[in-house]
Amino acid sequence: MLHRYPKRVVIIMLVLTAIVAVFPLWGPVVFGAQSDFMMEKMTLMLILALFAMSLDLLVGIVGLVSLGHALFFGLGAYTLALASPAFSPAAIWWMMPLVMLLSALAALVVGFLVIRTKGIFFIMTTLAFGQMLYYFVNTSRHTGGTDGIFIMFRPSVELGGTVLLDLDNPLTFFYVCLAMVVAGYLFLRWLTRSFYGQVLDGIHDNEHRMEALGYATSHYKLVAFVISGVMASLAGMLAAMQYGFANPAQLGWHTSGEVLMMLILGGMGTIFGPILGAFAYEILQHTFEHLTTHWPILMGITIILAVLVLPRGIAGLIIDPPSRASLAKSPLLRWLRRGAAATQPETAKPVTPATGKEGGA
Repeated sequence: MLHRYPKRVVIIMLVLTAIVAVFPLWGPVVFGAQSDFMMEKMTLMLILALFAMSLDLLVGIVGLVSLGHALFFGLGAYTLALASPAFSPAAIWWMMPLVMLLSALAALVVGFLVIRTKGIFFIMTTLAFGQMLYYFVNTSRHTGGTDGIFIMFRPSVELGGTVLLDLDNPLTFFYVCLAMVVAGYLFLRWLTRSFYGQVLDGIHDNEHRMEALGYATSHYKLVAFVISGVMASLAGMLAAMQYGFANPAQLGWHTSGEVLMMLILGGMGTIFGPILGAFAYEILQHTFEHLTTHWPILMGITIILAVLVLPRGIAGLIIDPPSRASLAKSPLLRWLRRGAAATQPETAKPVTPATGKEGGA
C-alpha cells in the first residue's frame, strides 16, 4: 500500500471540504432555526474525524486493532479540565503542548507494555489499560467521579495581549476544528508516503519479513502508537472545549468501539476514509435517534450490512467504483442467491415413454 489514489479521490475530498467550509452560508438556508444546532453537530463530526484518523494509523496502516484508544481521547479532555485555571482561561500556547506531552508519555508507557502482543492479546491489553483509567477517573473525587468535571473557560489564543482567535465564538471554533482535521490529514498523508510509512506498510503486510530484513519493528510500531495517542488526545481536548466538561464516558470502551465502527464504515487504511466514516456515522445516528428509541439496533444492522456490501467502506467506492463483476462477487449477494436457490423447489425432469429414462431428445 503506497496510498497513491486516483485523482478523483483528491477532487471529491476537496469538494466535500469546501462544502463543509461554507456550511455557515448554506446551513441557515437548509436548516433554518436549527442551523446553530447543526453547526455544533458539524463541529462534533470534525472532532470525531480527527479521532478516527488517529486510530486509522494503528488499525489501517500498522494493523493493530485497539479497543482502548478512548484512553487518550479522555486523557486529553481531562488534562484540559484539570490544568485549566478556575477563574480565567488557560493560554493555548502552553495548554496544547501540555496535552500532547502527557498523552505522548502515557502512549509511550502503554505502548511499551502492549506493543509486543499481537491479535486478540493486543486488543485485550489495550482494552484493559483503557478500562483501568476509566475506573480510576470514575471513582476519584479529584476528577469529579461519575459527574465529570466542568471547564468554565475555553483556552485563549492571545499574543501580546491581542486576541488572535475567539474560541468562545462557535463559528471560530468550527473553523479551528476544520483546520485541525485538514492538518491531521496532511500530516498522516505525508507520514504514510514517507520511508517510515513504507516500513509500517511492510509491517502490516508481513512483520516477520521486515524483521528478517533487519528492521526493529517494535520500535516503528511504538512510534506509531505514540503519534496515534497524541492525535487522539488533541481530539479529546477539542471535544472538552466544545461541551465544556470532561466525562468518564469519554474514556469508556464503548467510545473506542464507536470510533472503530467509524473506521469500518469509512474504510480502514485510507486516511480519508475515517473522515467520511465519522460524518456518516453521526448522520446515521442522528437520523436513527429520531426514528426510534432502539436506534442502536438500526445502527448495528447498518454496520453489518456495510461489512457485507462494502468491505472496503465508503472510501472503497471512491477508490475503485464497483463494476458488475465485482457486485456479483459481493458476499451479501452470493448469500442471497444461495438462500433463493435453497427455497426454490426442484423440478422433475421429463421421462420418455419409450425408454423410461429421464432426459429429452
